[in-house]
Order: sequence, then structure tokens, then C-alpha cells
Amino acid sequence: MEFFIVTVLIAFVAGLVASIAGFGIGSLLTPLLAIKVGTKLAVAAVVIPHFGGTVVRCWLLRKSIDKQTLIDFGITSAIGGLLGALLHNFFRNPLLTLILGFILTLSGVMGLSDIGKRVNLPSRLVGLIGAVSGIFGGLVGNQGGIRSLALTTFKLDPISFVATATAIGLLVDIARMPVYFWSMANSLIGIWWLIFLASLGVLAGTLVGIVFVRNINEKLFKRIVSTIILILGIYMLMA
Repeated sequence: MEFFIVTVLIAFVAGLVASIAGFGIGSLLTPLLAIKVGTKLAVAAVVIPHFGGTVVRCWLLRKSIDKQTLIDFGITSAIGGLLGALLHNFFRNPLLTLILGFILTLSGVMGLSDIGKRVNLPSRLVGLIGAVSGIFGGLVGNQGGIRSLALTTFKLDPISFVATATAIGLLVDIARMPVYFWSMANSLIGIWWLIFLASLGVLAGTLVGIVFVRNINEKLFKRIVSTIILILGIYMLMA
């Protein structure tokens, strides 16, 4: 019972974070569920609340989506997401945990150092980075840090940044979900109650985050989130 309560609370925070930072649901929920069901199943399970929260956020912010960026970055990200989901079937829990820990740690360091603001990526590499971020999204359910770094190249305003990152994340979800359902349907059904609670928490957090996004100190908030993600990454590397 205690774990279910913690899941709802963390899911709420994850939805709130994603509404402000453009990512965070997979980064916060996947390590938590991995404690209970293992990293492999956690990655597949989190895609459901992630998809739900992303759909809601994408709809509410649809007018701020930069369509050209979505095309340039989103298509390769979706292809990468499909490839990553297919690769996910061939990896075992220990290796997936290690990869997830590395991605979380990298995302946390990037967020705290503001490296994205100091790096200008060549436009010809943006599509490739989109594919790479999508692969990690499909493989371990985390791509937000890498995606955010690449999206800084497009010089979007904060709202357009979140909206476009959300739309790209939705494309990746659409690409990877069928693979998870095909390969792990029975296991996902076995933890449907946990997925249901996580989905409720994410949706609630998403709606609250959208309402209060303009009243929060974005820079301070992102640093706090990056610190949490960094701690989670180090924890998983040491597990």
C-alpha cells in the first residue's frame, strides 16, 4: 500500500515537472517502478502514463508547437523510438538499469550546468541527435535530456520549447508503444493497478502544471528537477 501511495505522489510530481520542463515523466517514474518490477517492465509500463500525460499537454499547448521543428526533429526521433523499443526486447534488466542510470546522470549534469545554452549544434546533426534520443526513449524510456539539448539549436521561446518537445515525445510514444504491448502484454496486465495509479497521478500533475506554469521560477525549478534526476541516475548506477 505504501508503494502505491508513493507512486501516485511521484507520478503527480512527474506530470507537474513535464508541464514546465518538457520532460520528466520517464525520468522520475521509471526508476521508481523499476524498484518494484525491474527496469525492463518499468520502461514498458511507464509509457502508458507518459502517453496519457503527453496527449493532454500536447492538446493544451497545441497552438505553441513549432511545426517545422517538429518535422525536422520529430520524424527521426520517432524512427529512433521504434528502433529502441525493438532493441529493448533483447536487453536484460542489469544492462537496462545501467543504461538508464547513465542517461539520468547525463541529463542531470546537463540540466545543472546549462550546457545546452553554451553549445550550438550544427543543423545537419539535429536529425541524427533526434534519432539517438528516440533510441534511448524506446530502449530505457528516457530521452528528455538529450532532446532538450538538441532543441536549444532552434532558439524557441519557453512555451514553444515545451509544446514542441511534448509533440516530439508523443511521436516517440506512438512509435514505441505497439512494440511494448506486443512483447510484454501479459506482464503489463499483471501490474495494471500500478499503471492505473501512475496514470492518474501524471494526469493530475499535468493539469496542475499547465495552470501554474507561468507562476513558477522556471530556472530554479529546472535546477531542482535536474538535481533529483542526477541523484536517481547515480543511485541506479550504484544499484
